Amino acid sequence: MASGKEFLDYVLELLVKVDGITFKKMMGEYLLYKDGTLFGGVYDDRFLVKETPYTERFGLREALPYEGAKPMLEVDVEDEELVKEIVSEAFKGLSSKK
Repeated sequence: MASGKEFLDYVLELLVKVDGITFKKMMGEYLLYKDGTLFGGVYDDRFLVKETPYTERFGLREALPYEGAKPMLEVDVEDEELVKEIVSEAFKGLSSKK
C-alpha cells in the first residue's frame, strides 16, 4: 500500500522546526533526509526512522518498511516534541558514522 501525501504533509509539519529536512518520493513511499542524510521515511502511512544507538532509549517498536528490508523504528506521531527529539537522535547516530 502506498503512503498518502496527506500523511507525509502531517509528518513534515511536525518536523517544520527541524532544519534541513527534505524528502524524495520513491515507489509510492517517501524517503526523509536531514542535511542530505537518509534517516527515515513514510511507509504505508507510518513514520519510520533508522535504528541507531541513540534511538534505543525511546523504546520504539521495530517495523519493516517493506518486505525484505532491514527493520526500522516506528515513531508515534502524536507528540511533536518527542518526534523532533527522536529525529535529532536518529540523525546524530547516522551523521557520526560519516
